[in-house]
Amino acid sequence: VQLQASGGGLVQAGGSLRLSCAASGLTFGTYALSWYRQAPGKERELVAHITIYGTTYYGDPVKGRFTISRDNAKNTVYLQMYSLEPEDTAVYTCAARHYLRASYEYWGQGTLVTVSS
Repeated sequence: VQLQASGGGLVQAGGSLRLSCAASGLTFGTYALSWYRQAPGKERELVAHITIYGTTYYGDPVKGRFTISRDNAKNTVYLQMYSLEPEDTAVYTCAARHYLRASYEYWGQGTLVTVSS
């Protein structure tokens, strides 16, 4: 199983980015998916989560600014980020867990998002 994250980069505050995470080696439609992030010196935090049914959940810092979505035909989960702030600077990682399991089984390699002020 592989999760390949992409789309990170350098953006000015107020800008937008879209992250993608392409999965292979698993039955994508049976996996719940999440984006996590970890900033330097901080703990990893949940950014957004999407169930196999498309129900979404967001961490408080990104509510109203980020949107998670999935395309089961492309085995890909997306994170659209708007109104980026310097505090959003972090390594963003995608994760997958089978919908019947409680813990994440697979993690991507991470993609760096840097927001300049």
